[in-house]
Amino acid sequence: MRLTILGGGGFRVPLVYGALLGDHAEGRVSHVTLYDEDSGRLGAMARVLADQAAAHGAASGAAPGAAPGVADPPAVTATTDLDEALRGADFVFSAIRVGGLEGRAADERIALAEGVLGQETVGAGGIAYGLRTVPVAREIARRVARTAPDAWVINFTNPAGVVTEAMAEELGDRVIGICDSPVGLGRRIARLLGARPEEAWIDYVGLNHLGWVRGLRIGGRDELPRLLADTGALESFEEGRLFGAEWLRSLGAIPNEYLHYYYFNRDTVRAYQEVKQTRGAFLRDQQRGFYAEAGRPDLAVGAALSAWDRTRAEREATYMAENREVAGVGERDESDLESGGYEKVALALMRAIARDERATLILNVRNRGTLAALDAEAVIEVPCLVDANGAHPVAVDPLPLHAVGLVTSVKAVEREVLAAAASGSRAAAVKAFALHPLVDSVGVARRLVDGYAAEHPGLGYLR
Repeated sequence: MRLTILGGGGFRVPLVYGALLGDHAEGRVSHVTLYDEDSGRLGAMARVLADQAAAHGAASGAAPGAAPGVADPPAVTATTDLDEALRGADFVFSAIRVGGLEGRAADERIALAEGVLGQETVGAGGIAYGLRTVPVAREIARRVARTAPDAWVINFTNPAGVVTEAMAEELGDRVIGICDSPVGLGRRIARLLGARPEEAWIDYVGLNHLGWVRGLRIGGRDELPRLLADTGALESFEEGRLFGAEWLRSLGAIPNEYLHYYYFNRDTVRAYQEVKQTRGAFLRDQQRGFYAEAGRPDLAVGAALSAWDRTRAEREATYMAENREVAGVGERDESDLESGGYEKVALALMRAIARDERATLILNVRNRGTLAALDAEAVIEVPCLVDANGAHPVAVDPLPLHAVGLVTSVKAVEREVLAAAASGSRAAAVKAFALHPLVDSVGVARRLVDGYAAEHPGLGYLR
């Protein structure tokens, strides 16, 4: 199988390649094409992947009795030509960042200057990111439909829900969105309850970065009430410490970590305003250093991968640091530093489709009547059964009213983002900002549109 990675110079690409290296089953990915507009980042990432392949070969290539070809890593090519990258692809993994980390840092800064949340996917920052990204995602979808019509697109580009919905306009059900947050949350809860994560059924429902675990069934029995009754257990993992046992018991559910921005909005905005550097600015500066080091021509074999490992460890340790400060919970525990596993979700999704191996995964797909509060085309995040025909959302119980309010409000915002990106309407963009639960004034919404349009060349149509 051939896999194309859009955003192939992106920092998290080695996670995907590492997962492919560990896949020895028949019909595995044999060739990876990296596509990126930045040739420098492409070159640096190709060196990291070469180091990964070499390390994999050293660890497994000489194993006695190994089957021929089992240890052969997927071949890697890199290109800045999109059509060349797409041609012949069986799967396309989309992980682009329109505007780069400089754009993310600006999204955060402009929002915080107006006293509202500046975050990559939530609130004003997420809307600005969506307005930049949706036009590009739509064009990519059109190019996939023309150049690789039989390919399946796996979207990790943020904001994942609205971007997946935009791409579905062209690709229908052949685009599926993934996220590592529900996976990591479900894994932590299952382990706390003494279960193997793969044996637990996670009752999770919502939108991307706006969902709740409402139950966790082991052997047909819902064990979540047992966890909610145990304060010590509740406050022993990331989300439990962020939200606190009392609030989780009030909800009767475990929210996705991103709901901390909604439930503790004022506290989080204040914390973000007080930090010396926003998350986007930190990652921008950190990755500048990494790519400069990994791109050096005199770098020894293995040094690029070592630099990536060091940078990733720092990145994971500082994730949502301001939210943990608000909650008063200090640094992340070692158990919380484990990757949420989006690369494993992507691999499991590809396996299920390519080999017709049924799997159950939490994915971003079109609603198709799963949630009565939303229309059929709305992309939601729910457990899905996956087979050769794609991902099929599983029927879920209705959301409680407080969740319906958030989900429908944010979906309304996403629809205005789609409309503004399609029409260039400043009014639709203002409406998107003004309707968001975390933006408290139409006046603020208008100033945000003006600020973002002035900052980002790709948003000049909103002036």
